[in-house]
Formats: sequence, C-alpha cells, structure tokens
Amino acid sequence: MPQDHANRLLEAASRIILGKERELRLALACLIARGHLLIEDVPGVGKTTLAHVLARLMGLQFQRIQFTSDLLPADILGVSIFDRETSAFRFHPGPAFAQLILADEINRATPKTQSALLEAMEERQVTADGQTHALPEPFFVIATQNPAHQIGTFPLPESQLDRFLLRIRLGYPDPQAERALLMGEDRRALLERQPAVSSPADLLDLQRAAQRLHVAAPLVDYIQALLGATRNSPEFAGGLSPRAGLGLLAAARAWALLDGRDHVLPEDVQTLFPHVAAHRLHLAADGRSPPPETLMRLVQAVTLG
Repeated sequence: MPQDHANRLLEAASRIILGKERELRLALACLIARGHLLIEDVPGVGKTTLAHVLARLMGLQFQRIQFTSDLLPADILGVSIFDRETSAFRFHPGPAFAQLILADEINRATPKTQSALLEAMEERQVTADGQTHALPEPFFVIATQNPAHQIGTFPLPESQLDRFLLRIRLGYPDPQAERALLMGEDRRALLERQPAVSSPADLLDLQRAAQRLHVAAPLVDYIQALLGATRNSPEFAGGLSPRAGLGLLAAARAWALLDGRDHVLPEDVQTLFPHVAAHRLHLAADGRSPPPETLMRLVQAVTLG
C-alpha cells in the first residue's frame, strides 16, 4: 500500500533527522505533490542534511549547488561550448540536470541567478541558445534560505517564491533530540551507511496514487473561499494566485495519502494552508510574511459550506 511505503521512508528518515517527524512528513508530502520545497531557518539546524536524507532514501540522483553572490546562471543550467570537430556549439548540462537539486542558501545569490531556476521549476525544462532540454523525471528543487536579516542575503522575488509549493522551518531540536545528536554518531556518517528504501519509480507511484484521491466539490469551494479571503483582506498586499490554490489541493491530497485515506478532508487543507500561503503573502503594513497566527485566524474565519 502507498501509505506503508511512505511510512518506511519516514521511519528511516527519522532515524537520521531526530525529533522532526512533522517536518519530515511535510517535506515528503511536498515531493508526493510534485512540488518544490523551501526551508527557511538559521544555519546549523539540519536543512542541508534533510535534503541529503530524502535523496539518499529515495535513490534520487542528487546535486548540491552552493549559492553565492558571484554564482552565474550558466553555473546552474549549463553552457554551450564550441566543438571544433563538429564546428558547432555543444550544450554541456549543469548541475540542474538532476532529479533532486539542493539550492543551498539560495538567497545569497543575486536575483538574476535565482531566476535561472524559474523555467526549470515550473516547466521542468531548460532553454539554452534557443534549444529546449528536458529535465529528469522526477525533478525537485529543495532550497534552503537564511533569514533575510542576515548579512549578504538578497530577497527572493515573488515569481520565485510562488514556484515553491511549501515553506517549512525546522527550528532548534528539543532537549532530548539535541542530546541524542550530541552523544550520537555524526549524521552524515550515519547517512552514508543508510541504503535507499525506495526508488524514483516508487515515488512516481506515490504521486499517481495521490492524484487519484477523491476531492469533494464542497472542499473545492472551501479552497476557493480561502483564496478569495486572502485577496479581499486588507491585511495582505495582494492575495494567493491560482497556482497556490492548485498547490494547496495537491499538498492536501498528499497529506491524506500519508494518513492512509482515499479522500481529502478539510483538516488536510487547514494543516497545509500556512505552509502554502506564508511565503506567498505579504502584510500590507510592513511587507513581511504573515506569522502563523495571522494565517490561522484567516482559516478560522472561513467556514466550510
């Protein structure tokens, strides 16, 4: 059953990423929903390790790109080099041509470099010198982002943020998990010995199973009401896009699949809504992302049916 397969993944990941079961489940739901994941937090809490864990356990081809202020789009996508033998330019794919890309500290690169991923994230292809090159299937971007107040960061443009299905924060571990980390084996060494528990084909099966889950018409009405509430509220400078609505529905399906159900409940939508909406919305007062309590207040104000 799909749920059993997903549970094996989560159990294996929880042995490496300690005390973050809910965050791991959100990350897996994002991949099952065919979405890209943004992890925002302070350095050193396991953002990069989480991406490594998911790639390793699912047997995905993995590439890590360290974003810096001097990184160029060609460093991500690839470059065309003149071939003397054929007297023609030949495209050499960059690290973007992997099944799972870790865009580490994405907001340390300039907006021009950040935008190099826009086409890849939306259309799963890269265009270079007028030629279109398909990316592997499945294809995911997991990006880590340092807090905006830290030195040397550039804000992600709205078009880039809208490409990420979910944003999560890992936070500091609880005392018990932190002690286990301090007393235990290095997480990277532990990961090196961890065999894959699934394959890219298994992940594609999970994605197809999630897409088949039943969504009742009143639930679609509820999602539309949530989208409308963000657009009509004076609290926000603009509302959620249709892409956000599609992403919320896909994420809710994935969450229901992880619960072992064949249908989506309003609680699935309510659970995922803050993670889908927070990085896409800005407060009218100061332009910051809304805090979780603001989003939950909106959810509580929108009634089902």
